[in-house]
Amino acid sequence: MSKQPKHLWISCASFALVAGFNSQVAWAQSTLPTNTSAATESSQADIVVTGSRIRRDPLQQDAPIVFVDQSDIAKTGLNSVGDVLQRLPSSGGGLNGKFNNSGNLGNPPDGGGVGAGAAEVDLRYLGSRRVLVLVDGIRYVNGASASGVPGSTDLNSIPESAIERIEVLQDGASAIYGSDAIAGVVNIITKKGQAGFIGSAQIGLYEQGDGASENFQLSWGNGTDGPFQVVIGGNYNRQRSVSAGDRAISRFPAPYSDTCADGGCSGFLPNGRYAIFGQDLTLINPVLGRVATPADFRDFVSPDDRFNFGPFNYLQIPLERYGLFGNFRYEVSDAVNLSAKLLWNQRKSKNQAAPLPFGVGQAAGITPVLDGTSVDATNPFNPFGVTLDASNTDFIYRRFVEGGPRQFHQDVDTIYGVATLDGRFGGDWYWDVNAAYGENKAKQKMFGNINSGNLRQALGPIADCTAPCVPFNLFGGAGSITQEMMDFVTFVQQDKSKQETLDLTGNITGKLLTLPGGPLGIAAGVEYRDLKGRFDPDPIVAAGFSSDIPALPTKGSYSVWEGYLELNAPLISDKPFAQLLELNGAVRFSDYSKSGSTTTFKGGVNWKPITDLRLRGSYSEGFRAPSIGELFGTQSRFDQQLDDPCSSHPDTTAARNFQNDATVRANCIAAGVPASGSYQQANPQISVLVGGNEDLSPETSKSWNFGAVYSPSFFTGLSLEVDYYDIKVRGAIQSIDAEVTVTNCAVNNDPTACGLVTRAGGGQLTQVVGLLQNIAGIDTDGLDVNLTYRTGETDWGNFGFTWNNTFLFNYDVIVPTATGTQTISREGTEQGSPSQGFPDWKAIGILDWDKDDFGATLTGRYVSKLKEAGGNVMKARFYTDLQLRLMIGEDKDFGFALGVNNMFNVKAPGCVTCDINNFDPTTYDLPGRYFYARASLKM
Repeated sequence: MSKQPKHLWISCASFALVAGFNSQVAWAQSTLPTNTSAATESSQADIVVTGSRIRRDPLQQDAPIVFVDQSDIAKTGLNSVGDVLQRLPSSGGGLNGKFNNSGNLGNPPDGGGVGAGAAEVDLRYLGSRRVLVLVDGIRYVNGASASGVPGSTDLNSIPESAIERIEVLQDGASAIYGSDAIAGVVNIITKKGQAGFIGSAQIGLYEQGDGASENFQLSWGNGTDGPFQVVIGGNYNRQRSVSAGDRAISRFPAPYSDTCADGGCSGFLPNGRYAIFGQDLTLINPVLGRVATPADFRDFVSPDDRFNFGPFNYLQIPLERYGLFGNFRYEVSDAVNLSAKLLWNQRKSKNQAAPLPFGVGQAAGITPVLDGTSVDATNPFNPFGVTLDASNTDFIYRRFVEGGPRQFHQDVDTIYGVATLDGRFGGDWYWDVNAAYGENKAKQKMFGNINSGNLRQALGPIADCTAPCVPFNLFGGAGSITQEMMDFVTFVQQDKSKQETLDLTGNITGKLLTLPGGPLGIAAGVEYRDLKGRFDPDPIVAAGFSSDIPALPTKGSYSVWEGYLELNAPLISDKPFAQLLELNGAVRFSDYSKSGSTTTFKGGVNWKPITDLRLRGSYSEGFRAPSIGELFGTQSRFDQQLDDPCSSHPDTTAARNFQNDATVRANCIAAGVPASGSYQQANPQISVLVGGNEDLSPETSKSWNFGAVYSPSFFTGLSLEVDYYDIKVRGAIQSIDAEVTVTNCAVNNDPTACGLVTRAGGGQLTQVVGLLQNIAGIDTDGLDVNLTYRTGETDWGNFGFTWNNTFLFNYDVIVPTATGTQTISREGTEQGSPSQGFPDWKAIGILDWDKDDFGATLTGRYVSKLKEAGGNVMKARFYTDLQLRLMIGEDKDFGFALGVNNMFNVKAPGCVTCDINNFDPTTYDLPGRYFYARASLKM
């Protein structure tokens, strides 16, 4: 805890005053299930709560768990369970509907593809791959978005109408659940008993008139009595787009700008940019109806000639989801039950990007085919009379405005089914066997791509361009590419991907013997998993002829056998200074077909010295086997926002650069950058070579968690919970940030980093290698502080107050260098690309009021300031939400709610280094007030 935020506790006290007036009960971060709904799953006092397989009294919960039920979700006005979970202060963000990835970035360095249209949950900023998602305690299938094979779950594939509640364990649990549970576990509990119909309908809209949404949910159950119980339901969710051009933050590539003079605009121009014969040229005006001549060209002027790609993007993507579910349970006898669960979900989503930036030449940095393509002297549109190749051309850039924006349409279908046979014997012993199968299948169409093989033919010798080939015009500017030319070079790209999971488990739990403090609880079980995944890009793309993001097929599988044992030993109870003292532990052995075998342990202590105070601590070992995409993912490209320190561009944000640092200048010149300082980075997005690695080893982790819960008996309804966590991941599977690689080469002349950086003629930065590897590690620690107070019935109604905080003390990424390791501290910073903020302090304060038929909820959400590379400070933000409710009917069967999120129209801070839209979608709200109305009915 060497780098705690300054004035931490003074800040806490200050915020408490604010939170008291700006808060809501959207979830209760406490040791108890909300409304004790977990108890409905068993008629016994002991139940199973996430974090253990042993049945126990929920009042004795010994781990930091967040409980979120359906009513809590409804109070947020949000349409996705992923968005709800991303509001947790401990959440690091993750993919959501504010990511407009396809065509803007390519495939991020995590080996899982773009993930367009998906929603994920990230705890402790360790990434969604290190969070295990369960459905009723059983693993769920990983997602697929037709661009790769992710190692994480798409929460948009789970029908919200099926959800009873969500339990989020904020502690390592690999010994209990196996691989992936390093940062925590999200356990989605589905509805298993319901009497009659429950339905709801919600509509919403931003004040700007865009981003409209509809959310309809319906479920029916035949009751909780009788030998056969059934709950079925469905939902429909639709989210419309928000254009980046309709918000001030994203109209231009620089935040809150209205000009390219502020930087970020593209060098790929509708009128072309021609780095030929040692010159940097563009057209004076488009040349239509004739062939261009050298007199039609002039010098390229930056930034006046650059292209504003901002308005073409989405700030919020359009998305539709359809879901159906069924839960069935039959009591075969007093001691045996047979149950089945079925989920089906379909997602349709879209992304959009500016018209395709393409070009040819050795410094184009697009694809090998285009980089090696020349324009033959006999091409009828070549105005220079000579072949334009590596001897005289660095690059020719063009923006394909004639083809319109690049559009990406995803169709994702998910099926998931579980069959369970469970029973009870000997009074206190329970057993269950489960078979689960999940399949996530995705298709994507891209419109606006160019077949670079056909383009090469159309630019080549005229003698080789015979029908259906049509000579291509690279020199006429906007409007000069005719329909006939487009018909020959364009194609509709069609990609697909698929993931399958088969999970077989058997468990037994019971009370082995009686200790002085109570019965010794035990759980044991075995598990077999088989995972398969594949990604099949369009055959034209796989052949290397895409002019957008290159990709090759990926296919892989692995299986694992596991066994575990868990014990809970209450040593003392009802004694002075030991109302309860219990020890717990677990061990799990795993044998992977691809990653070898491992054994993980977890141990903890749960101590109540007095009735009002609970102290708890745990140590856990974690293990994460490489995913299919990480192991077998083929090489592709990620277009990362990079600021080259070797560039002499006046808008560079690199702290040490060619202009202000002699060491950087000397290193850059040695790398081939002109000593004159004439080199300026042509395009802010630089190609990063990404891909999997079959030689990856599993990650390991060690986690400590120490907490205390104080619930004073003299102050009924008040609870204070404090938890400190420390997580160390070793052999972490990720790539070294390309910005770090380029900086280490230019500033430190690190030969390892310089070996990963490619420059073309004139010093242009064209590529950085960012393949996955087992980097040295990640160290992070922080503190959760949660205050809850709930009154009983008063003359003024019932009040509830919750204030949840997460303080990030340290987040260090340790990467290898030629001489050892380098530590990169992320706390309090914005990573930029891929977008991810690491705020020192996140909080949500919640004030809830209900009286008779009325209710209200007021929420305050706080994010501390972030600092970007280059010195830009993204100031702290405080969002306020309000919801008003009315219940009608003798049994309050009809409900109506009105709400507004971001009530005071707080603007998101501009992000200079973020991927697109000048906005970190993992951290901030979409700009604008969001209004919604919801009606609900019970029958």
